[in-house]
Amino acid sequence: MEAKPYLRSIEVKREDIKSFDEYPYSIPVVRELDFLDFHPDVTFFVGENGTGKSTLVEAIALAMGFDPEGGTRNVQLASAEDQSGLFEHLKLARSFAKPKDHYFLRAESFYNVATYMDSVGYLDGYGGKSLHDRSHGEAFLVTLNEKLKGNGFYIFDEPEAALSPQRQLAALGSIHELVKEGSQFIIATHSPILLAYPRSKIVLFDDCGLSEVAYEETEHYAVTKEFLNNHERMLHYLLSDESD
Repeated sequence: MEAKPYLRSIEVKREDIKSFDEYPYSIPVVRELDFLDFHPDVTFFVGENGTGKSTLVEAIALAMGFDPEGGTRNVQLASAEDQSGLFEHLKLARSFAKPKDHYFLRAESFYNVATYMDSVGYLDGYGGKSLHDRSHGEAFLVTLNEKLKGNGFYIFDEPEAALSPQRQLAALGSIHELVKEGSQFIIATHSPILLAYPRSKIVLFDDCGLSEVAYEETEHYAVTKEFLNNHERMLHYLLSDESD
């Protein structure tokens, strides 16, 4: 029997929130969110910066037992003051089976996790070498290819920040292998390359709340396609001097 999705859905316990005028409850996505179900394989969060993607990703991660800085569930770096209280108002629906592996990768705090790994001397899962001795992109791919073992529940927050387009393609292949090995992902991203993964659901964050969209309906796809197909015309328009 198929165990996935390990995390089936989340529900906001709205009755427990005192005010939707205070951050993070004032963010439109949080204010409008009642229920969100997840794809068994990959659920993408997309939207402009400030729409609440990272806020909700962090809340889900905290509710699943991760530290807001990231890493495995054994990593504990942040203090309670560093955490949003949103996770306390989430009701999680999980499947009957538990994942055997867990990881939360957050691009903005991956450096802190790497430093923690050095301090505790746990490098075997990262190829036996400090992540600080690798480029940012190399460190991410080592984590993806060596640390993550499959049958896992993984949350990524803007992983493309570390990756060239070529390495995003490599990451896409690695994600697919982990999906085939029974893993579930939640990924907040701006990458049109990662968003192309077919076994997925794309959730758009905007001022109206949340909505499911097709890949071709995302701004990431449309803008990238338009630029690549008409880059000379678009550059002329964007860089033209009105005095000319």
